[in-house]
Amino acid sequence: MIVALVVFSAFLHAGWNALLRVEPDKDRGLVAAISVAAAFACVIAGLRWGLGDLPFDSLASLGYTAIAGVFEAIYFATLAIAMDRGKLGPVYTISRGGAVLVVWPMSVVLFDEVITPTSSSGSAIVLLGLVLAGLGAHSASKRSEGKSSGVGWASACAASIAGYHLSYKAALSSGGSASAVFGASLAFAAVLRIIWLGRSGRRELVTVFRTRFPRALLMGLTCGGSFLILMEALARGGSGFVLTLRNTSVLFAAVLAWCIGERPVRAEFAGAALVAIGAVVMSL
Repeated sequence: MIVALVVFSAFLHAGWNALLRVEPDKDRGLVAAISVAAAFACVIAGLRWGLGDLPFDSLASLGYTAIAGVFEAIYFATLAIAMDRGKLGPVYTISRGGAVLVVWPMSVVLFDEVITPTSSSGSAIVLLGLVLAGLGAHSASKRSEGKSSGVGWASACAASIAGYHLSYKAALSSGGSASAVFGASLAFAAVLRIIWLGRSGRRELVTVFRTRFPRALLMGLTCGGSFLILMEALARGGSGFVLTLRNTSVLFAAVLAWCIGERPVRAEFAGAALVAIGAVVMSL
């Protein structure tokens, strides 16, 4: 059951990233989407609270949720820049695969998860996949008149993904409800991003809501659904296992990149495949 939840979450996650890649104003468009996602998640959390699911069982769970929100705000900011400068395939592969290499050792230290020969082998495969994806993105950017590949921002994105994922797990382990933790952290991230936009940026955000609300709604609901399913899986399984398996989404992203008109080079496809294979091996 956990495997099915994580794979479906992976598909939805790749989907909303593809929607972001074709969004003309990625920063404001993403803020609009996460605002929708936060509202959706908070409604789900409220309904579950009404059914007796206590949102936060301790101050620690609330504190870890706030930390997750800060990492999410950084994630959304770096993701928007990376998607603006690079292509969907390599940016997605590097950001998701890079997070795996951070989360696995940290999960061992913080949550007593076990390193096995298969997880070590999988890590090596993921690392090779990241190198290939980065090289592919670099070669493609050189052919595009020196345009930035977005690899650096994707790497920063990977670090923030690892940060919010570990914070999620800590919040859940401290008694937080899956939907409440996600809803509150995403709402906090949305508020931080809206403040960061400044007055002129907030005016542009209103324009995005007014002129492209259906797209923002679709992206937000897909994003929210992806993360809510992830949180349910994370509450039931180890953080390293769940994040690793979810990174099979890089294959969905590679296919969707082709669907939106990008033409990944062979190294990008090979890198995505290796990250996905390594993720599966690590989860065994």
